[in-house]
Amino acid sequence: MVTADQALAALEAEGDATRATDLAAYMKAPRRYLGVPVPRVTELANGWRSETDLPARVTLARDLWASDIHEARVAACKLLTQARIRPDDSAVWDLFLTWLPDFDGWALADHACDVGRRRLEADPSRIETVEGWTQSPAMWTRRAALVVTLPFARKNFPKAQDLAIRERVLGWAETYASDKDWFMQKAVAWWLRDLSKHDAARTRAFLDGPGQALKPWAQKEAARHL
Repeated sequence: MVTADQALAALEAEGDATRATDLAAYMKAPRRYLGVPVPRVTELANGWRSETDLPARVTLARDLWASDIHEARVAACKLLTQARIRPDDSAVWDLFLTWLPDFDGWALADHACDVGRRRLEADPSRIETVEGWTQSPAMWTRRAALVVTLPFARKNFPKAQDLAIRERVLGWAETYASDKDWFMQKAVAWWLRDLSKHDAARTRAFLDGPGQALKPWAQKEAARHL
């Protein structure tokens, strides 16, 4: 079984000081960066995942995230990003929820939301929790509500439950459309762009209605595939 200290040592051994400096300047979030490319972090995390059972994996992910090292947090997400977890109890979802307040940039937020979206797909009743995020004062938490629900925009053959969730999210997007934050505008555009590949008519209806509140560039992005 891999410990957090062993995992951190492995990540540090792969570090690149020049890349770390460039990454810190790009990400801007004040934490330590090692300069390990994401594909290599993923490769390491996949190896650790194969060596640990679920409880140990959750513990390792929790400890790596707590280190506040960029690559360690990416690794924490990769450890738990999988469609099927047996049993799918609340441990992974509950850990993901503790990460939400730490979101301070798109990269780690999106890696973490890869964990959240798979657990939401596994148990769509979790949408009730996600809806609460839409009222958060934290922009990254509000944005996460769209990022974790992207699978419901991408379904080719949605069931009734999927359609209900899709409409609920579009309701959130309607309230977000007037939010002038670039990341929020981008998130709405991203969700609509993906939806347009599977339900062009519904996407057009949104853009012709509440979508008029989006900035012109976001409207253009949302309509890119129409």
